Amino acid sequence: MALDAGDTHTMRCFHLEDDNKDDDDHGSETVTSQSQRKVEASIRNCYRDFIISTDINDKPYLLREKHAHYLKRGLQMLSGSYECLDSSRPWLCYWILHALELLGEPIPDDTVSAVSNFLKKCQHPDGGFAGGPGQLAHLAPTYAAVNALCIMKCKEAYNVIDRKSLQSFLERMHQPDGGFIMHEGGELDIRGAYCAASAARLTNISTPEMFKYTPEWILSCQTYEGGFGGEPGLEAHGGYSFCGLAALILLGHERLCDLRNLLRWATSKQMKIEGGFQGRTNKLVDSCYSFWLGGIFPIIHSVLSASGDESLSSESWMFNQQALQEYILLCCQYHHGGLIDKPGKPTDFYHTSYAMSGLSVAQHFAGGDLSHDHIVGAPENSLVHTHPLYNIGIEATIDATSHFKSLGVPS
Repeated sequence: MALDAGDTHTMRCFHLEDDNKDDDDHGSETVTSQSQRKVEASIRNCYRDFIISTDINDKPYLLREKHAHYLKRGLQMLSGSYECLDSSRPWLCYWILHALELLGEPIPDDTVSAVSNFLKKCQHPDGGFAGGPGQLAHLAPTYAAVNALCIMKCKEAYNVIDRKSLQSFLERMHQPDGGFIMHEGGELDIRGAYCAASAARLTNISTPEMFKYTPEWILSCQTYEGGFGGEPGLEAHGGYSFCGLAALILLGHERLCDLRNLLRWATSKQMKIEGGFQGRTNKLVDSCYSFWLGGIFPIIHSVLSASGDESLSSESWMFNQQALQEYILLCCQYHHGGLIDKPGKPTDFYHTSYAMSGLSVAQHFAGGDLSHDHIVGAPENSLVHTHPLYNIGIEATIDATSHFKSLGVPS
């Protein structure tokens, strides 16, 4: 269903209070509290601009055509400002292809071939994918490359992946304590466990030895707040919390962590005025956490539902889906195409991809045998449903896992 698309005034932004009576910096203004008030003021301005310019029949629109044009242009040519991402080129492929996938934009055959050929050049002879041709294999671009190839849903893309050498690479990154280093001689953190688990499960190369003690290592990263840090002893963080929970699910050990405490922490990260999520305590809202934190809720819902929790809603996730959609649609769309972190920030492919992923999560509920759409604004704002564990489309996930399952696990 659409969120009463004919009545714009049911939107949350029409009912925000203008005062700051609930703000409390305990009489000690800080750089953090000053920054927070500035962001809140910019968000209120975005909402006011929409309210002033709207009439009873107006509703927020996703600028689909402009976003699609921005993304397609990025696949062909990037500005010099992207030079700093030379070691993240598979990520650029993934962010752009996934955002186009969410928009329902078909990927032409020549683009499939071009991206497949490029990612093949990024594949290291000893397994895994590097951030660019001739670079070291790294778990992060390996995850991005595998996802990008799976999004394209064809044998030409699937066949790029050398599954046997990828299996060997993941096994080499695995450490005796269960954690994963990101590359040879590299750092060990929870991203590695998730990237490895996701790539292994999608391509059907997982073995028991590959993830020995990994669930226990992930559990050691859960903090007193409820979220997960990058490694044991670090602060809870939205991105790391998604990685930790999703990896546990992929490895079949979802009941190990304190789900209730994680749920409490995750719900507290949705901002009262903005409607979007912050990534850590006392940090500012950022649209990328629309997925990194928003994506946690379908996963928790699924686990609790499987355990027979009768208190769960049969219509919505356990966060304010309407508020998140309003934040993305009214505060994070760049009028020339692409999405942004927050008002005043430049557009980029990272935030475009993850803001859209979060928007998809907020729009689509699927609990057990039930499904409900909650589309804020125009019905055509609806995006393709993303898979909360892999963050590629549901259809792409099914197609890829079916293909690689038919090949068996390399031995």
